[in-house]
Amino acid sequence: MLDTPEAVVEALRQNNDRPYGLQRTVTAEELVEAAEPFDKPDVLVTALLELMEAYEYTGEHRKSPVVFARILKLWDTTPESFSEWEARQVFWRFKWVTTSLLQVPDVPLDTLHGWIDQMRSRYEAAEHGTQPVAAMRYHVAAHTGIGVADAYDLWITRPRTQLSDCEACEIRHLAQHRVTAGDDAAALDTWSPVLAGSTGCSEEPQTSQARALLPLLRLGRTDEARSHHLTGYRRVRGNTGMLHEVGLHLEFCALSRNEGRGLEILAENRPLFEATGAPLDRLGFLTGVEVLLARLVEDGHAGTPVAGPPGRNWTADELLTHVRSEADGLAAAFDARNGTTAVGDRRRLRLARQPLLDEPLPLGLRTSTSRAVTPAAPAPGAASATAQDVPDDFVALVREARRLATVGHPGGTRLWTRIAERLADGTATDDDQLGPRDLLHAELAEQRARMLAHEDRTADSVAELRRASELFERLDMPWHALSARTRTFAWATVPDEMPDGTTPGEGDATSHATGTPDADAVRAGIDEALSEAERLKAEAPFEGEARGAGEAAYGADVETERVLEYLSVLHSCTFAAYQEVLRQLPQVPDAALRRFEECAGRLRSEAERLSVPHQVANARQFTAELAARRGDVDLAETELRAALKDVDASGRPWRATRARAMLAQILLAKEEPAQAAELLHQAVSEAVRHDDTDFPLAPTYALLGHALSHTGDFGGAVRHLSEAATRYDQQGAHDEATDVRLQLADVLARTGQQADAVAVLESVLSDETAALLDERLHAQARLTLARGLRELEEYLPSAEEFLRLADTVATWEDDRSIHTLVAAEAATTLAMADRWDAADTAYQRAVASHAEAPNPSLIMHMMCEFARLVMLARGSEGVDTALDHLAQADAVGAAVPDGTDSFVPWYERGTVHYRRARVLAEAERFEEALAEAESAVAAHEQGGQHGEVPRAEAVRIAALIEGNGLGRYADAIVRLTAAARRCRAADLAEAADILDALRQDYLTRQEG
Repeated sequence: MLDTPEAVVEALRQNNDRPYGLQRTVTAEELVEAAEPFDKPDVLVTALLELMEAYEYTGEHRKSPVVFARILKLWDTTPESFSEWEARQVFWRFKWVTTSLLQVPDVPLDTLHGWIDQMRSRYEAAEHGTQPVAAMRYHVAAHTGIGVADAYDLWITRPRTQLSDCEACEIRHLAQHRVTAGDDAAALDTWSPVLAGSTGCSEEPQTSQARALLPLLRLGRTDEARSHHLTGYRRVRGNTGMLHEVGLHLEFCALSRNEGRGLEILAENRPLFEATGAPLDRLGFLTGVEVLLARLVEDGHAGTPVAGPPGRNWTADELLTHVRSEADGLAAAFDARNGTTAVGDRRRLRLARQPLLDEPLPLGLRTSTSRAVTPAAPAPGAASATAQDVPDDFVALVREARRLATVGHPGGTRLWTRIAERLADGTATDDDQLGPRDLLHAELAEQRARMLAHEDRTADSVAELRRASELFERLDMPWHALSARTRTFAWATVPDEMPDGTTPGEGDATSHATGTPDADAVRAGIDEALSEAERLKAEAPFEGEARGAGEAAYGADVETERVLEYLSVLHSCTFAAYQEVLRQLPQVPDAALRRFEECAGRLRSEAERLSVPHQVANARQFTAELAARRGDVDLAETELRAALKDVDASGRPWRATRARAMLAQILLAKEEPAQAAELLHQAVSEAVRHDDTDFPLAPTYALLGHALSHTGDFGGAVRHLSEAATRYDQQGAHDEATDVRLQLADVLARTGQQADAVAVLESVLSDETAALLDERLHAQARLTLARGLRELEEYLPSAEEFLRLADTVATWEDDRSIHTLVAAEAATTLAMADRWDAADTAYQRAVASHAEAPNPSLIMHMMCEFARLVMLARGSEGVDTALDHLAQADAVGAAVPDGTDSFVPWYERGTVHYRRARVLAEAERFEEALAEAESAVAAHEQGGQHGEVPRAEAVRIAALIEGNGLGRYADAIVRLTAAARRCRAADLAEAADILDALRQDYLTRQEG
């Protein structure tokens, strides 16, 4: 009931606690109506100021000047109705009205200038400095393009006053002036205090973050651009008072080739299409939408469904037409009002911009629509890679494909794909130089087998190899036939995954297991193949034999071909033996191990004898991979380093990528991340340079990001983990992508980029594929998000995440301790959010869970936090409640039997004493408080070097109680002197300085 002025004032207070938005604005309008009947102009003043603030921060600029006119009238008639703060607001909000009038094209420029003139007269009459007036004249000049330089000089040369814009907002305007002048570097230098977080306000840094995105991209500072997009967008999404900023984030997505992310932002902000109270900001939003949609349409996605104004479905081209029409009209209206083309020119400049990157900037976000509107991202550096040209002439095309196949070059894959296409569409030509057409069919069958293996279609792959073998037999190419036939045994079933996510050796068989092979049949087939190889060698040595019809098509060096096929047979035999060992790990029968060693040894010795170093490297890599699986990392490292030397000797650098990735994993396990990172960089570079589309880039980027995080190169870690997550998305590997994003969020959080981390985790959990995630992985992501939100002091959203998680883990009968943890963290966070009823319920839930799955340290921490938060919320009135929580913590600790695994460590016991000391001191029970502080010191003493910091803090509290509470300055000084000396001995200079400062204060008081 709002039937008294007091009730209205209380309602105003409650409304002021609400976030800006429709509910707060509507309530503010109702409270103005409720305040009008009372003969209390001071209440009406407060209500009008509250309404004007609601309009200002929700983009209702059309309405704001009308409210201020009423406030000004009250100021002129009953100035005594304004408090000191409200009186200052009268002058402060002259600036709001100026910018609001600038937003509306219906307001003539003469009205604007007249308003600024009135502002100047009132400022001068009140003896306020006129720098804010000059700032308003500059804003009008910058908007219209008339007299900008003079207006800037008049503004910038005047000293700041108490009514000047806050420092952060003024920095934004100064930086924007430099952007407009074309000096991005100077603009970003100006912006640095705001973008670094050292200066801010209610509008900053999010407003500047949006405006800095384009300069950052233009200067190639993509890491910063990524971060400011992630953190800045979270602060402006869905905010009708930040229309222009949302538009800038949409533009950033288009210019950084993240159109899928742009579409998600568009969908999240669909209600903004209905926000019409700030036409200039609306124009900025619509132009950002248009930049994104134009990019989509130009790239061939005109029919893609997109989110537009509510009430109907839209495609990209339909919404583009709609938005363009309205935005053109708005720009024309502003230019007509201003008598210049400045607004239209700025709009046309934005629309003319093209993407600033050759490939999508990895953002680390899960973007559900990205695959529908953008091609798979090439690897960084791919634009400069020396990918193989595809000859137009069919004979040249086949010859080049065969040349690359002979040396095992991965770039041949695209050529064989083109050959198959030309055979299918009838544009292939027959030529005697190419040999029989069946030869091409055999070669293509081998290529299809390899690709099918990569798609986990083992049976189809083996069928193609058998077809290839039959065709080679028909062509009188026995070595090729035998090589293909032997691979059917090796590829029949391969291990689920190699240590580096790949298959061994040459990397030409990467399918996953589809069943358990018949080991006897595989061994028999392999033995038969080896016997056949020996027979062929005996019948036709590798020098000077006649060629079959198919072999002649390969060229003069037939002997090399036969040697390579022979070693390929040995490679397949080794691969089959390797798989048999893997299937039986960790208890491998001696017979299987001996067979592998014999096969690998034979491959190596024959490759050395025949001078084929890349097959020597393959034999070493088999040995290394098995050694790593069995825990012999030293042998694995030795063999891999030797294998890399063999590859170097072979002149085939593309064959080193997998060995480098494997060696990097071993070095990471040995805590040598710098060497590992260098190897992984080389592996990626070689894979890209040689067009190796089969190389597993996603896990390699993930491994590289992990390695760099351990070297301290956190920027590189973020880049590569983001790239890995994007590639896993494109493969549909949701769990792997989420796991990488959890690593990414951890790196971001550890480097102080908590808001970035939260943005990454929100993208994981808000996507429709989140339901497909492994339950434990999903829970880990939600727990990390909840903690991140709490770190950002977004307590209510954090608590909501904890509560959702608590409901999930409550069903985990096999791990009740997780429920205890989540319930306790939910309780604490709800208390931080000032939701005490819900906090108490969660508190009891945690205690009950602790009874089933004890975690005394965690529960004691929760109880201490409740004691702290109760005191913060209620002050001296909360003493009894706080002490009760601490008594419960004591009981939890006392209930733990000595010598058990769940003992209460020194830190928790010390924390309970420390917290009780502070509560008792608040209650002025100083003797009791001092005893508790000393108990805290003694408890932390047991922590050794780990306890020195909390011990120093406990000493500080004891000294404060001793000096300020009990007046025993001399005793406190002695205590502080000894503690400071101890801190310096423990290399805790900051703690020592704090104690010394308090000691000096007490010395001064004692002397006084």
